[in-house]
Amino acid sequence: MKKTIEEHADRFSQIAADYDETQSSDEYRACASLVVDHADPTPDDVVLDLGTGTGAIALALAPRAKRVVGRDISEGMMEQARKKAEKEGLDNVEFGEGRFRDPNYDGEVDIVVSNFAMHHLSDEEKREAIQTIADLGPRRFVLGDVMFFGEPNPDEPFYSPEVDDPATVGMLADALTDAGFALTAVECVHEQVGVLVAERAGDGDEVPSAE
Repeated sequence: MKKTIEEHADRFSQIAADYDETQSSDEYRACASLVVDHADPTPDDVVLDLGTGTGAIALALAPRAKRVVGRDISEGMMEQARKKAEKEGLDNVEFGEGRFRDPNYDGEVDIVVSNFAMHHLSDEEKREAIQTIADLGPRRFVLGDVMFFGEPNPDEPFYSPEVDDPATVGMLADALTDAGFALTAVECVHEQVGVLVAERAGDGDEVPSAE
């Protein structure tokens, strides 16, 4: 992680009020849509959204799930999420402080999702986060994020090198496999943006190539 958790939290709290308006790229919208589609909760499912931000994914899944739990390090971002949940009349979603490697949640969870958040972690921290997620026991983990499908063009990064630390798709695939998941879908939104879908090993379909 190139900045401390506290620095990241402060940075996002400062931009929370305008954050949704800044996330307007076609790639971001496509990624978020794919995360929601692949999560595909049933009315009996509890969903954990890590790095929930202003709650875009959590609120999209709430009408289809039994319960959605959003976790983030930025109180400012979560305050925006709570306001949107109240405005939409959603009473089965709650937001609280939590981190990838310490979600601050010990209840049941069927599906874990995360969108555009894990890339702030170093590769080793991502591995630790994925293992922490696996230890929660979900049947499915859907990760939408900045990730490299090839060599990134240094002149056209889809991320901020001073604060972000994206991984390759191969590294993420290895980490998921090592944590006991089987990769069941790889969606390339952009050469630097994608969605990975992982199921508990033995529960999913044939693992696609991450190359």
